[in-house]
Amino acid sequence: MQPIQPETYGVPRTVPVPAQRSAAPAGGFAVVDVETTGLGRSDRVISAGVYQLDADGDVTDHWYTLVNPERDPGPVWIHGLTAELLSSAPTFPQIVDDFAARLENRVLVAHNALFDWNMISREFSRAGRRAPVEQRLCTMVLSRDLRLPLPNGKLSSLAAHFGVRQRHAHNALDDARVLAEAFRPSLHLARDGGVPLPLQNCVAVTDLGQDEPPAPGRSTWTGATYRQTKKRPPCPYPNPGRWEDGKPLVQGMRVAISGDTATDREVLEDRAVEAGLHIATSVSRLTSLLVTNDPDSWSGKARKAREVGTPVVGEDAFLQLLREVAPHPGA
Repeated sequence: MQPIQPETYGVPRTVPVPAQRSAAPAGGFAVVDVETTGLGRSDRVISAGVYQLDADGDVTDHWYTLVNPERDPGPVWIHGLTAELLSSAPTFPQIVDDFAARLENRVLVAHNALFDWNMISREFSRAGRRAPVEQRLCTMVLSRDLRLPLPNGKLSSLAAHFGVRQRHAHNALDDARVLAEAFRPSLHLARDGGVPLPLQNCVAVTDLGQDEPPAPGRSTWTGATYRQTKKRPPCPYPNPGRWEDGKPLVQGMRVAISGDTATDREVLEDRAVEAGLHIATSVSRLTSLLVTNDPDSWSGKARKAREVGTPVVGEDAFLQLLREVAPHPGA
């Protein structure tokens, strides 16, 4: 499950740090996928798959576990894990040592890695531990750096590009396998082409949220938090059109943000405005880009983006794009 990546005001939050573009450590990589009860700070991991790779991207081991979240499992129609199935699974504190052993001294690799890192880090925090991960690598970002001709940022598109067959989408072990098989040729392309790996430092997440019961008749899994829209001055630049993959953002582009984000939403929007972008409160044919950690969600913005073909990127990729926003051609 992709997701998002969550914060609210008045609580500790992760702070974006510059990408560290260097070679992978000798410990190799841990390719990870987690399925969760939802996308919010209080949501829980219900299954985890890890493929361990050496520094050359070759598989050395793999591991999978179900996890009893001790709460409603969320969107069963997506991940297929029912409360009955999970009731006999170990809780996260019972598997934390095994999970830590698979991650230690490795770069965490995931498709939309910020989401997986945040969910894993929070679970470790609940168990009184810190996830033994110092750096992560997002394969969505790496695919863009490699300029792979993908139609979108989905794992299925990356897999199809490298001829990797998905057997069971939204199964943590199979998604981790698919990503491991697609990451190995990506790693070799990066090395052969002199493309530095987009490594990001991992900051432990401790804002765990509260496991409050849902309001009657309301879904438990969206992870969305109400936030009053901040009034901002009009963007001084006209909209130059849609963002194109492989190119920089341009001042004046209309950017919408949907779902939970690891960076405080107001901070993320402030950074975009400071770069000369327009924050849109809805998605239309005029929207240049949608930023979401869950492109397949049923949120109104995500649905509209799919309907009108608005480009979509995850939060990690957006933070990198913000570092080099091109001046408006009329400026």
